[in-house]
Amino acid sequence: MSPTPTLADWQAKAAVLSANLETRAFIDDEFVAAESGKTFATINPATGAILANVASCDAADADKAVTMARAAFTRGSWARLAPTERKLVMLRLAGLMERHRDTLALLDTLDMGKPISSAQSDVSGAIGCIRHQAESIDKLYGEVAPTGDDTLALVLREPLGVVAAIVPWNFPLMMTAWKIGPALAAGNSVILKPSEKSPLSALYLASLAREAGLPSGVFQVLPGFGHTVGKALALSMEVNCLAFTGSTGVGKQLLQYAGQSNLKRVYLECGGKSPNIVFADCKDLDSVARHAAEAIFYNQGEVCIAGSRLLVENSVREAFIDRLLAAAESMQPGDPLDPASFMGAIVDRTQYERVLDYIRQGVEEGARLRMGGKAQAGPGLFIGPTVFDDVTDDMVIGREEIFGPVLSVFGFDTEEQAIAMANDSDYGLAAGFWSQDIDRIMRVTRRLQSGQVFVNNWAGGDQTVPFGGVKQSGNGRDKSHHSLEEYSELKSVWMSLSS
Repeated sequence: MSPTPTLADWQAKAAVLSANLETRAFIDDEFVAAESGKTFATINPATGAILANVASCDAADADKAVTMARAAFTRGSWARLAPTERKLVMLRLAGLMERHRDTLALLDTLDMGKPISSAQSDVSGAIGCIRHQAESIDKLYGEVAPTGDDTLALVLREPLGVVAAIVPWNFPLMMTAWKIGPALAAGNSVILKPSEKSPLSALYLASLAREAGLPSGVFQVLPGFGHTVGKALALSMEVNCLAFTGSTGVGKQLLQYAGQSNLKRVYLECGGKSPNIVFADCKDLDSVARHAAEAIFYNQGEVCIAGSRLLVENSVREAFIDRLLAAAESMQPGDPLDPASFMGAIVDRTQYERVLDYIRQGVEEGARLRMGGKAQAGPGLFIGPTVFDDVTDDMVIGREEIFGPVLSVFGFDTEEQAIAMANDSDYGLAAGFWSQDIDRIMRVTRRLQSGQVFVNNWAGGDQTVPFGGVKQSGNGRDKSHHSLEEYSELKSVWMSLSS
């Protein structure tokens, strides 16, 4: 077994990798400059240094990629390939990702500031997703409907056509895998639009997809901005489906674009303001406090299911907060290339200022600042763990998604009150609670308005269960066999048989 890389090892790897970055779009099996020749800078938020100037695609590039994707789908080189053959290609892709796992992790760390340990975990999750979806390809069956002897009725599942996947910057590679895995497994042609804040791992993945044997036009990558290339894909009459993870505001725009074009399917995984409820009968306050801190400060709080609303039963609230603050002290941001760092840098200057503005609002609204609230000095964009207590439902920090390391703590007295507070949100992506009372567990689980409920854990799950929300957190589901259903169409066949 090779030794675990140190900070110096990762720094040396980063120096080599930074000199050999792929920055061009990937269209029809080739890396090409944007039609306009324009580029945009992608910046390392931990240092402020420009990593690379990346092709800035727009409508012309989108049109070209869609044409190639449609042509590939019509040819059937992927869509009509035998399921076992598609599976083998996707398993080869997963194997290549495994072989290049350090490079993929390093690209996400450099590009958006997450700790290298977190990025390595993301890569493992992405590989697991591709493998799971690959193995599903030849294990999902159509249906034979019950009929009389003179009829045969079939329900077939067929690929949609062209899928455009628009993914966020907080988990660049993993979110990419969650979208393209089931879409490719179902037989579609896929166009990926990575965030302009983190495009590098997607472009590297394109080279691996080509090496794995995905046919020309089946997987393409268009770096660029949402208002240019993203909008063009959303309005295209030849795109059959949009798969999106990002803000609720952008999700609503994509629904409008679908209505203005061809009524393409739109699957959304949007924002969250997730409640994490601590009942007094939880088993171990010290352990739960650490889990609660990790639920908000992991990945700098740039997590759609971050446990950003902490509801604590008042009888244990002060004792619990003391333990929470002690746990959070060990989660300070550090060099993202240091394997010991729990948090890294905020993704860019815009998000950094947004988080600091929310902290200022929290203070102005009268919430009690118990920890943090300040930016760290230096060229990097670092904000330490921040904890507000005495937060009320009418405060902005208690209702809006901040997407940073900011925790709002509320108190409650009864189970009924906790449930009402948890559900009093526009969002419903995730919820969790801690209790040893099995009757309470069953009651509360049923009543929480959320696509996911974590009981005595936070963010548990694997590829066997779906991921997605309700209310303004969206309508799509990633992971599991259920995600394959989103990227396929049902066809009913009714045959009259000769007597």
